[in-house]
Amino acid sequence: MTRPLNILTLSTLFPNAVSPNFGIFVERQTAELAGRAEAKVTVINPIGMPPQPLRGLAPYRALAALPLHQHWGKLNVHRPRFPIVPKFGGPKNPERIAAAILPLVRELHEENPFDLIDAEFFYPDGPAAMRLSAALDIPFTIKARGADIHHWGSDTKCSPQILSAADKASGLLAVSKALKQDMVELGMDGDKITVHYTGLDQSKFKPVDRAVAKRELGVEGPLFICVGALIKRKNQALVIAAMTSFPDATLMVAGTGEEEKAYRALADKLGIKDRVRFLGNVPHDQLPKLVAAADISILPSKSEGLANAWVEALSCGTPIIISEAGGARELVRSDIAGRIVKQDSLAIVEAVKAILANPPKQEDVRATVRDFSWENNGDALVELFADIAQR
Repeated sequence: MTRPLNILTLSTLFPNAVSPNFGIFVERQTAELAGRAEAKVTVINPIGMPPQPLRGLAPYRALAALPLHQHWGKLNVHRPRFPIVPKFGGPKNPERIAAAILPLVRELHEENPFDLIDAEFFYPDGPAAMRLSAALDIPFTIKARGADIHHWGSDTKCSPQILSAADKASGLLAVSKALKQDMVELGMDGDKITVHYTGLDQSKFKPVDRAVAKRELGVEGPLFICVGALIKRKNQALVIAAMTSFPDATLMVAGTGEEEKAYRALADKLGIKDRVRFLGNVPHDQLPKLVAAADISILPSKSEGLANAWVEALSCGTPIIISEAGGARELVRSDIAGRIVKQDSLAIVEAVKAILANPPKQEDVRATVRDFSWENNGDALVELFADIAQR
């Protein structure tokens, strides 16, 4: 194909002015793809809006004020609205998304025909893309990232839609080999699934002089960091509890979420609130200096695909302590990268002690993710998309 591939990226996870870190890994991947001479990319980021009077409440009021079309960085982004029923409407969301955005997609397709629809989250994006594909006769792919398979795939009202979309898609992607296996066990065709690892900006996530970085943060003693949404699935409560075994250590918690109040209360109850720093939603460009300053990054999630936070920590030379979730063993292949532990505070304590007693060299830790880059990520996407478009 001599002209660039014209790709429609459909993603309910995508940053905006209200939530600039939301789905930032999708933005990074899409920006890499859009920067290629082989590809032209249009992003559609559907935003769910409830009926009145809920629409006037935060955060919906702020979301309602977002522009319907804008340039986000160098990306051309449309943000059409679709109706939702908060907490109860999940099974209907793919249908609602497709109905709401089909007129826009049809208009854009008539102006400049799309070669491919790229759905960036398996649910609800995948079944929505399936409906667009059927209406406009455009092939589509779906990328699985973790929670979209583990959570929605176990919902009896959503899993049939997921499997139907997987069956009709021209290609499927998974962020780890472990997630690919989970998809196969759910009933998907393994031959259609390409393992597509996340990208990484190694020029930003790199080792620093840790002693200097700690001083700049006003920290003495060991420094740990948790990066991720403050939700039960991420298990930060286990890390906070483990802090009682390290009276000279500091824990930085980067992220926001529904469990923040409970986690703050836990730190207070355990008498360690002065040593647990809740940093809120840290801008992604500010994360590298924090992660690189930490002696250990800890995230004992109940489930993951392959967390970007794991890869970014390793690139900073910071070993990780994680649970047996998703692609954990695809990253932690030796003690240089860190430890894989049970979802248990005592197990975290023992792992922390082992790493502090014999800390790996920062450059050796960084070398464990030397093959991760946005360039490699983009190369793999272009190859797959070109193959599908030419079929």
